Amino acid sequence: MRAPIATVALLASALLAGCGSDGDSSGSGGASTTTSAPPPRVIVQTAEDGFNAAKVYSEAAPGVVTIRSIFGGGDADSSNPFGGPSAAEGSGFVLDSGGHIVTNAHVVTDGGGGRRPARAVFVEFPDRNILSAEIVGFDPFADVALLKVSPNGFDLKPLKLGEDSELVVGQPVAAIGSPFGEQQSLSIGIISATDRSVKSLTDFQIEGAIQTDASINPGNSGGPLLDADARVIGINQQIETSSGANDGVGFAVPISAVKRSVAQLKEDGEVEYAYIGVSSQALYPQLARRLGLDTEFGGLLAEVVDGGPADEAGLRGGDERVRFQAGIYRTGGDVILSVDGREVILPDDLARLISSSRPGEEVTLRVLREDGDVESVRIVLGERPSSVSTG
Repeated sequence: MRAPIATVALLASALLAGCGSDGDSSGSGGASTTTSAPPPRVIVQTAEDGFNAAKVYSEAAPGVVTIRSIFGGGDADSSNPFGGPSAAEGSGFVLDSGGHIVTNAHVVTDGGGGRRPARAVFVEFPDRNILSAEIVGFDPFADVALLKVSPNGFDLKPLKLGEDSELVVGQPVAAIGSPFGEQQSLSIGIISATDRSVKSLTDFQIEGAIQTDASINPGNSGGPLLDADARVIGINQQIETSSGANDGVGFAVPISAVKRSVAQLKEDGEVEYAYIGVSSQALYPQLARRLGLDTEFGGLLAEVVDGGPADEAGLRGGDERVRFQAGIYRTGGDVILSVDGREVILPDDLARLISSSRPGEEVTLRVLREDGDVESVRIVLGERPSSVSTG
């Protein structure tokens, strides 16, 4: 089960999580001589030369904050039947000297319909100063929120932002946050995988998520995942767990998605995503041969949403089901081969390519039809809804 990792103050738990760094030791000594050889020199290496967890922590920790959100009021409600406000706690980091703070949307919004913002949000800094924060806006599709505090008289420490386009599996990373309320906690590990799809706060997935084995627990939500240069490459968002605590599989929203959200939230407090209105399954060579398709890649359209941009452009979803190699596929529909010349190969490619555009923009799809013809289809993209109904 994947679960968001904000800590809810109404719940009390005592769970232990370890963190550490694995390394290799090597010894070297001189050849035997008539004099005593010096003792061997032991060099302890981290997972990658130059990764210094203490240095990363000293550079980044001053910019990592704890966030407390207050929900509800004095009357009892379904989320708090005993009356009075409820609270949640997570992490975040300083984005700039103007007082902008980045965290997860689920840290500062409730789980009700429409995701209502918290009644009050407070940010605690490493020097123990606490400031009230305004919610500038939040993006439920990427689970990103932007806060603003008044920086007057306070020395804020913005973190550097990195890139996620060239991350590699095995690359060492560090996470800083407030797991279980234990502020300024460091854990280290590696990138376990890239380009994962994980649940957002909507019916859509977060594409390009970073998987890590760095220990992440409730309360780490919104805190930074850092590279060896103490640059933020993602914000910790959820864990895969059967126990409710860290099982060694955590996920972070990639910094590219965070940058996209923050840029729009700064502009008008809201974020728009392009929408085509399809669900698809990625083709691979054996499946394509089994279906008799003249391609080895593409997005096989399983469903097309009624009234959506793809439906209006005449694209068709599958109307039959085929079981192949332990999978079930909807067949008989169109196959999207490329978007504006960029090929659809990996499972997340179609969603990623569409979301890189803005609502109202026109894209050209190269489409393999059921009869074997390849056509160019122009589609004006719509705005992504928070939920969709499919057959």
